Amino acid sequence: MTERYFTRNEAEELLPLIARCLAQAREKTRRIEGLDRELAQAVTKIMVLGGSVPPYGKLAATREERERVVVQLQEVLATIAQTGCLVKDLEQGLVDFPSLVGGEEAYLCWKLGEERIGYWHGLDEGFAGRKPLDDVTPDEPTPGPPRVQ
Repeated sequence: MTERYFTRNEAEELLPLIARCLAQAREKTRRIEGLDRELAQAVTKIMVLGGSVPPYGKLAATREERERVVVQLQEVLATIAQTGCLVKDLEQGLVDFPSLVGGEEAYLCWKLGEERIGYWHGLDEGFAGRKPLDDVTPDEPTPGPPRVQ
């Protein structure tokens, strides 16, 4: 699965960074969606008005802004990826941290807004299969690449 496994404490140390990055990524995603709507409305207007001259300068500026925001979104997501955790659902703010539970590969599961990591699930279970972490203790991790903070 991964070269890096997290203990609960290691994963929780990253939560402030992950929360900031998720908030930024969600904002960037909403901005991209808004720009996409603007571009689609412009295309529809051009088609409805037929022979009118489209506002090329505004359309070009909107496309350029969209491209800039996409790059910014990719950078934020790369920052999250460098930590070793996995964003499972950006809109809900679901993040998994690879771990070992009872010697088996698993994920420590966290959702944006939760104060700490309180759940885990098996590799094939997903969010619906979350189990309370208080019932188990994640195994000590193996050495992995340095963490980004």
